[in-house]
Amino acid sequence: MPPLAPGSPPVLDVADPSFSITSADVHAARERSWYATTPYGIAVLRYDEVSRLLKHPRLRQGSVAWPAHNGVTEGPFARWWASWILNKEGEEHHRLRRLMNPAFSRKLIGGLVPRFRALATELIDGFAERGECEFVAEFAEPYAARVIAIMLGLPEEEWPVIARDSATIGLAMGVTLRRDLPEIEAALARLYDYCDALIADRRAAPRDDFVTALVEASRADDGRLSDAELRDGMVLLIFGGFDTTRNQLGLAMQTFSGHLDQWSLLAERPDLGGKAVEEVMRVNPTVRWVTREVLEDFTFEGLDLTAGTTVHLYSESAGTDPRVFPPGLDITAERKPHFGFGGGAHHCLGHFVARSDMSEALPLLARRMRDIRLLPGATWLPDSGNTGPVRLPIGFTPAP
Repeated sequence: MPPLAPGSPPVLDVADPSFSITSADVHAARERSWYATTPYGIAVLRYDEVSRLLKHPRLRQGSVAWPAHNGVTEGPFARWWASWILNKEGEEHHRLRRLMNPAFSRKLIGGLVPRFRALATELIDGFAERGECEFVAEFAEPYAARVIAIMLGLPEEEWPVIARDSATIGLAMGVTLRRDLPEIEAALARLYDYCDALIADRRAAPRDDFVTALVEASRADDGRLSDAELRDGMVLLIFGGFDTTRNQLGLAMQTFSGHLDQWSLLAERPDLGGKAVEEVMRVNPTVRWVTREVLEDFTFEGLDLTAGTTVHLYSESAGTDPRVFPPGLDITAERKPHFGFGGGAHHCLGHFVARSDMSEALPLLARRMRDIRLLPGATWLPDSGNTGPVRLPIGFTPAP
């Protein structure tokens, strides 16, 4: 990081695909200032300021501007992105959330937990005796995609379709969006067709499941979800549910490989699975930043913020802020909330699904895979926006 002029904030070149949002440069910037400037606006680096701005009334959800930041202002992808419940505000956002919430009920998702557990066991059985695996291909990807298939009532053998197209759409979260746009829009079209068929099937033959709950969602004051809202929302749920779980599981293995005492503890204490998920998402979240946009001019901590400014709230930098958290990983500790699922009115709608499937998977992995270590050959998505491993070879001692 270059030397700073007196009183000037740090500058972070986040648009560079080689830039790492979890780098020593970002952590050094956090010690110099609560914020930095970037090509996209400002980056907020400390826990207290992130927590306050996440719910500030003069900020709106800011990811709606992400395609435009990358020169994408029209076409199927831009329209779908703008449709996200995440990118809606006010009553429109609240209406969609009220209609969609029942599909994510604890009762409906909790009933699937034994299936998640059986699935994780099946996948681990496939490599446990070898003492090594390519974790993304052999566990994280099929697990995340088959969880989505289970939720949607699809044949689990169709998981490669979900995985392939969701991973392609996930490229939109990185700084190479414009370059990858043709592939992204082709994958989006395929998922639209998939969702249209699902919606038509449940209308003809309703079931006691997630998709039927969405198709039949209605409230006296809110009406029903329109066809466009259904298909847009379902594609988002397929993509978001797959992308977040796959990436976060890989990041969890990376994290625990450097904290083997905690990995051993998780093997002995599977009841700590939920806390393990929270701790990993605090120190190594797949969602590297949460985005907001300034609605009207205001001053915050001496900084004048003008309408239209993008504000990126850095979740990893906040989650490892030494003003709030001691260094290291402790899956038994009580912590302040992390920001891996966002926060405020736009808190992730599917957080309970992600928490449920990962909290089942991690203890089973810990029990079967002792002394995990990362092997050569890993490849990674850019460390910005949403990130995670593309390939993650892991060695381990098989449990007796």
